[in-house]
Amino acid sequence: MRDHDAPALAEYLAAERSFYDASTAHLAGLAGELFGEAAARLPDGTDDSVSWTRHGFRYLHRITEGAEGRQLIRCGNEGSSAGGLVLLDENVVGAATGFADIGTCEPSPDGRLLAWSADTSGAEIYRLRFRDTETGEDTEDTDDIERSYPGGAWASGSRHFFYLVPDGLNRPHQVWRHEIGTEQSRDVMVYEEADARFELTLRTSRSGELIVITAASRDTTEVWIIPAAGPLDEPVVVAPRRRGVEYRVDHLPDPAGSGSLLIVTDDGAAEFRLMRAPVTAPGPANWVPVHCASVAPARADTRLVGCDVLAGHLLLTLRRGGSPLLAITDPAGGQVREVTPAHEAGSIAVVHAEDYAATSVVVVEESLIEPRVWSALDLATGRRTELKRANVPGYDPARYRTTRVAATVSDGTRVPVTLAYAAGTPLDGSAPCLLYGYGAYEACLDPEFEPSLASMLDRGVVYAVAHVRGGGECGRQWWQQGRLRAKPTTFRDFIDVATWLAGETDGASAVVDGHRIVSRGLSAGGLLQGAVYSQAPERWRAVVAEVPFVDCVTTMLDPDIPLTINEWDEWGDPRDPGDFACLRSYSPYDNPPAGRRPALLVTGAVHDPRVLVHEPAKWVARLRATVDQTTGDAGSTVLFRVELGPGAHTGPSGRLGHLRYEAEVQAFILDAIGPQ
Repeated sequence: MRDHDAPALAEYLAAERSFYDASTAHLAGLAGELFGEAAARLPDGTDDSVSWTRHGFRYLHRITEGAEGRQLIRCGNEGSSAGGLVLLDENVVGAATGFADIGTCEPSPDGRLLAWSADTSGAEIYRLRFRDTETGEDTEDTDDIERSYPGGAWASGSRHFFYLVPDGLNRPHQVWRHEIGTEQSRDVMVYEEADARFELTLRTSRSGELIVITAASRDTTEVWIIPAAGPLDEPVVVAPRRRGVEYRVDHLPDPAGSGSLLIVTDDGAAEFRLMRAPVTAPGPANWVPVHCASVAPARADTRLVGCDVLAGHLLLTLRRGGSPLLAITDPAGGQVREVTPAHEAGSIAVVHAEDYAATSVVVVEESLIEPRVWSALDLATGRRTELKRANVPGYDPARYRTTRVAATVSDGTRVPVTLAYAAGTPLDGSAPCLLYGYGAYEACLDPEFEPSLASMLDRGVVYAVAHVRGGGECGRQWWQQGRLRAKPTTFRDFIDVATWLAGETDGASAVVDGHRIVSRGLSAGGLLQGAVYSQAPERWRAVVAEVPFVDCVTTMLDPDIPLTINEWDEWGDPRDPGDFACLRSYSPYDNPPAGRRPALLVTGAVHDPRVLVHEPAKWVARLRATVDQTTGDAGSTVLFRVELGPGAHTGPSGRLGHLRYEAEVQAFILDAIGPQ
């Protein structure tokens, strides 16, 4: 199975897909019903996003009636949303393959060109091109770069563009500089990251005055800067990397000089702090604290995630008590105004802050049951003015409820759990439950509204999101307690949350029916599902493991496949005996469950560069080979839905394609739960 070009593997995967299609044929009617309900909640007619300003022009995204993908529209200087020039159309980009993922999308400072890249297979290989914004046509063939990675930065003269190039394992490891109108063979490599644990990101500072290159591993960063007005200059390091120290920078200009860097770092602050240094002497010896009451001098309850620098203001993204919030300050950290989510168990995030001179930014707020609302956040007052409310035909949020509870797990820790359910569904232990989890990379499962979820809630299902350790919902320490050799904590938390919801923990009352809990997760969340499927098979009515990372030891021992070396800082290096033992203890491939097993749906994609298709395929084969005939397990359901054509790590592209896929998964879950 490791030879992805082998005809035998293609035949095997095709057979698995045929088996899946045949085994779920009886669910086609239900899946069609679920898809129809979700599709009916999509906006009628043409739907325009909120607009944003960049380099003096206003832009928006438009979805035309019946279309799968978005268009990028430039409205002109005044910003009327009517008409506008179509700069990029995902439907056209993906017409040949049925799949399109836009990577880089950067208008030049003078507005003449759009640097854009796209992946049309799901393999995350992006072709970079440059489009004339007046004609809508791409420039000559010399400006066509076949292999790039998302991320780019224009020099201030709009003549040079910096872009990322991946290595053979799809790790962005080089920054190159292209001069518009010249052959790619004349491009210059500006920076190369030799350490395979590190990946590069690339952007222009919001001020437009700096090109920012960041090399990052899981817990260490190093930043290099180039003046945007001097694209031929050599990059300058801000602070040499030190193992276990992270920092990110943004730029505060000064008309009289080069200005300052605002630095978010965990150097000397476990939950990060804000520092400032001159651009001309950016080293750590010149870092001075920016005292802000929201994060300083040292608040163990608040994680500083990021700092966006705008004219006269700093906009901080924070986490506190398991939830996101924002804080607006002056450049010295004073005059703090905190902005919390408007919805119970809701989220808030900055979505458009591209214009350095803007007096407001666009934020989006939502919850599991409240559709997205975009607002202008006034940086002077902290007041929000609604700009757009998502159009969800036929949907009434008053019919649903959401709340956040705390489940007490086996070591006494209280793990946040976000619930959504129909108003008439009792939380008395009688309702079935779909429990979702991730728990890795310090990633946060903040509530997002999905038009398909209501169909599950309408059928009496309680949807629960377990914010287990290994994620970042409760700050950096939450991640540290669920990574490397502490990784098993993530799995115990998830199982314990299910047990608590079932009312089987001392002192807990049943919230859902403990005999009808289905678990679900994707990628690292798929590993979570594989681990809990093995460790507590009796706990689940069914398990959905999407593109799961399940052959942990073998994968982490192979430096010649993507996401191995740079993942050692998350999962451990199995060349170390202690790390090997930990990985081996939970790797789903190496630990098939004993006894009766719940129904299992596994997904994969042949073009997925993150979890290679042989991982879920091997696991499914191993499970089939280890069926215990003596326990009646021979009849347990194991299905493998493999995407044989274009498709990404997260499934099909396009809004309708996503809803069709979601309807299939929901039909499997509802069938497993069975009638009430």
